[in-house]
Amino acid sequence: MRNGIEWRFSDDEVPYETALSFMEQRVKEIAEGSAPECIWLLEHPPLYTAGTSAKQEDLIDPERFPVYDAGRGGQYTYHGPGQRIAYVMLDLSKRGRDIRKFVQNLEEWVIQTLATFNITGERRDGRVGIWVDRGMGREDKIGAIGVRVRKWITFHGISLNVEPDLSHFNGIVPCGISEHGVTSLQDLGIWITMSEIDSLLMTCFDAVFEDESQE
Repeated sequence: MRNGIEWRFSDDEVPYETALSFMEQRVKEIAEGSAPECIWLLEHPPLYTAGTSAKQEDLIDPERFPVYDAGRGGQYTYHGPGQRIAYVMLDLSKRGRDIRKFVQNLEEWVIQTLATFNITGERRDGRVGIWVDRGMGREDKIGAIGVRVRKWITFHGISLNVEPDLSHFNGIVPCGISEHGVTSLQDLGIWITMSEIDSLLMTCFDAVFEDESQE
């Protein structure tokens, strides 16, 4: 436990169905008051997820990896080894009941984590996620965000590309955006372990969210 939040860490790849089942159960328990808020840091085996706004034509190679209906907002997203996912199960009733601010805080969480490597992560109007300006008009996505809220309890969350196989993104149009690419910390010259990323994510989470539960 850390500031009333249970932090879970998985070193082995977690099947997507397992993660969905856990989140469903934990969200129910948080709403009932029988379990604490929870953040789960993990990796998945290679797969694609479809959000509620996913367009079939954006699934370019449907046979490449399993495809799951995520139930979150957004479009198609890739998850796989080398990508750190943070599933965030928080009670917004304790945090102002402001979904827009919650999403902004998730974005800021990724931005501050990238800043520890002197990488400037940026928001873009009309484009979900966190982007890196590569120069010469090129922008690449390094972090994805997709959330769902039930009874003011959040689930799903963020993903940060640490060292995934970037070619795996070629089977979809990530988040419906075809004119820009994807990148990772490794692609940007940063070599770091998942445990080191986890430590930074915890520290930056506290910096962004520390006052939320007091509102």
